[in-house]
Order: sequence, then C-alpha cells, then structure tokens
Amino acid sequence: MSEVADHLTPSPNPPVDVTSWKQAASPRERSRAGIAARTKAPLNTHATWQVREGRREAIALLEEQSAIRVPELVPLRYKRMSVSPFTFYRGTVLIMTNDLASTPVTGIPVQCVGDAHIGNFGIFRSPSARLVFDINDFDETAIGPWEWDLKRLAVSVEICGRANKIKEKDRRAAVRQCVQTYRTRMKWFSEMDYLDAWYEHLDVEETLDRFETTGSKRSRVLREAAMKALLKDNDAAAAKLCRYEDGKLRFKSNPPELVPINELDNYADLEALQARIDTLFESYRHSLYDDRRMVFDHLRYQDAARKVVGVGSVGQRAWTSVWIARDIDDPMMIQMKEATYSVLEHYCGASKYATHGERVVQGQKLIQSTADVLLGWSSFMAEDGRKRDYYVRQLWNGKGSIDIDNLNASGLNDLARMCAWSLAHAHARTGDSIAIANYMGGTDEFDQAIDSFAVSYAEQNDEDYAVFKKLLKKGELPCA
Repeated sequence: MSEVADHLTPSPNPPVDVTSWKQAASPRERSRAGIAARTKAPLNTHATWQVREGRREAIALLEEQSAIRVPELVPLRYKRMSVSPFTFYRGTVLIMTNDLASTPVTGIPVQCVGDAHIGNFGIFRSPSARLVFDINDFDETAIGPWEWDLKRLAVSVEICGRANKIKEKDRRAAVRQCVQTYRTRMKWFSEMDYLDAWYEHLDVEETLDRFETTGSKRSRVLREAAMKALLKDNDAAAAKLCRYEDGKLRFKSNPPELVPINELDNYADLEALQARIDTLFESYRHSLYDDRRMVFDHLRYQDAARKVVGVGSVGQRAWTSVWIARDIDDPMMIQMKEATYSVLEHYCGASKYATHGERVVQGQKLIQSTADVLLGWSSFMAEDGRKRDYYVRQLWNGKGSIDIDNLNASGLNDLARMCAWSLAHAHARTGDSIAIANYMGGTDEFDQAIDSFAVSYAEQNDEDYAVFKKLLKKGELPCA
C-alpha cells in the first residue's frame, strides 16, 4: 500500500482479490472460466443495493481525501460538488468504491478507469487529425474488477438523466442501452484478432452520422461538442489564457481558477517554486521516448500558473505552463497535474509502478486508443518536504467536452452507448475479454441486474447528497 493511501481509514470490507485470476490458454477454457465465475457472483446478485440513510461516515471519507489537498481550494471543491446530486456523484468516487467493495465481484481483473462516470468521456484529435471518442480521465486508473467501472458508468447515466429531468422510461432505456452496448461490444472484441481489437477506435463523425440516420430527433449536443473540439488547440488555449507582455507569453490572472506563479501569495519563496517547476520538467523529459523528447526539446518556456480543474479533482495541485516552438505564434500549452493514490489501490492492492504519475500515464496508454504524444510523468520534492507525483500532458489537443447538462433523452442514450463502447474497448485491451463476455452471456439478465442497481444506487447518492448539503448548511464542512 502506498504511503498516501495509508492516510485513509482501513476499509471494513475485506480486500478484493483481483490477483488470483489466471487467464487460460485457449478460448474454450477462457469461456468456461467466465461462465464458472457466475458461481462466485451470480448475474442477479449485481442488482442488489440496500439504500442506507444518514451516512455521515460516507462524508467522512471525503474529508479524509481533502486532508491531502490544497487547503484553500477545498471549499471550492465542496461548492462545485454541492450544485446537484450529479456534481456530488462526480466527486464521490471513493464513497462508491468503498460501497462496491461490499458487493459480489467476479474476480476478473482489467485496467480499470476507476472513475468511469459519463462526464469522464470525451473527444480527442488523433495523430491522423480525425476526432475519436474515448475515456478522458485517468486519475484513478489501476487494476480492479471490470464490473465496478460498468456500474459507475450505469449509475451516472441514471443520475444524469434525473438531473436533466428526463422521463423515467427514457432513463431506463438509456441505462439498458449502455449495459447492452458494453455486453455486445465485449463479445465482438472477444471474437476479433487481438491486435485488431487493440487498434479499434470510435470515430466521432462516423458514429454521429450513423446515429443521425435513424430518423428520430437527435440531440445536437454531441455534434456541437465535435465542432468545438476541432477549434480547441494550442493556439486557442493560448489566446484564451495568456497575454503578450515584455516579449513573452504570460498567463492572465483569474483567481482562484487561474493564478500566475508570481501572484501566489502562499509561497514564501517564488524563486524556489520556479526552481521546483524547472526540476519537474527535467524529470518529465526523461519519462518520454526519444522521439517525443525531441519534440519537447524544441519548446522554450514562457510562464506557469496554478489552474483549478474539474469537480472531484479540485484541491489537487495542478499547474499549466505555456511554451513556444518556432516563435510566439507557435505556442504549446502543457498541464502538470498532481497524481495521488487511486481509490482502487485501497481495496485491490497497491500499484506496481514506482510513482502515481507513472501509474496514471501507463494506465492511460493501456486503456485509451489515442494517447497524447507528450504524455509523461514527473516527481519533485515540495517545500513541505513531501515528494509529489505529477503526470504531464497537453492542455488542449482537440479535446471536446460534452455538455451533459443539456442532454435530452436521445442525447443521453447516444452518449451512454458511446461511453459503453469505449469502456468495453478499454477492458478488452487489458483483460480477459472472452471470460468477461461469457460471464455476461447472451441474454439481457445481466443488463436488467445493472439497471436495477443503477436505480438503487442513484437513491443512495441522493441520500448521501442530502447529508452533505446539511453539513454544509451547518458549517461543519467548508464551502466557498
């Protein structure tokens, strides 16, 4: 167990065993092993979740996480989580993982996303300049049970549908389509040659074209996200976040979301901070393959700033830097984000990687079809004497976020299917796709079980959210 993971109170649930699974040699043996896993975790047992009220102990898990984050940003994190049950769900992966550890598991491991909710998928530009859809958040990635990712995704579809006031029958259809897509795609991947499955990807424009030929009224949200992604590049990021001053690009000030390093008043020695950032990048450089290192060596540093990101990630240390290549009109925006323990490590065992930055990066390369060419990791000693791990990537690289707050029923259904496709692909690349496909089987029994779980756990999320809001109102939790 990593040093940081030990800050958490030991789980009352027994450790989840994902190490004893041995992949059989032949497809027939792998198929039989998958079916045999139903003895350990019958399909219908995935449906069960007993809602518990007044869980103050669940909120205590959030407080333990906050203890290792930037103190002045914790109130902002709680404020963002307090907006709705869905924003609360986005920040409570530790609570759900703790709950899932008490449920039946198949024991079939994959490289899990760890936080596979519907908001953690998006659009990217591939090296061939095509837009692809895939997972876009890897902070929690680690080895774990494949069904935990799927349950996290299915519940998020239900909660997102509730937040958008989508009718119950349409939410049920979206969740069922999500699970069915995962199940059928997993079977499809399990029957492909492995290298062909590895290189598969979900082309955004082809997929949306196919959806829009069904004849029914489709949501424009996904198409608009794709159009915006085409415009999100380094030039656009620099134009939005930077200004030209004294012959260099400098970050604009927009606290607390974006604070240039020369304005950070909680750092006593800004020169020492700049030196640590320089050390971070030198360490990062050595994590790159030679060809990517040559790309990085063409860049010249301009400025850095602290940048607040996400909902659940608020409070983790994140920096953004601007560089130039040919000249001032050729900018490169690079993000450095702190990597701490994965919630999965607390329940499934520590990562095999030396640092959490490497855990995140190697996990992303395993499960994402198009990883950033400048993806790398770094570590350095902070001013408090603690070694901090980071992963490094481009800030914008044709990245398109889905406006999930404005999805209608068809948009939720379409997005749920695309997320399920990507999740099945990630699991097929890194796990025993034949065993998983045969465990789920060819009927909708598993789909119905996960649908039932999604409804029950959405109710649990509502209960926990109510406790969270009450604690904020009483002043027992800080809120910006």
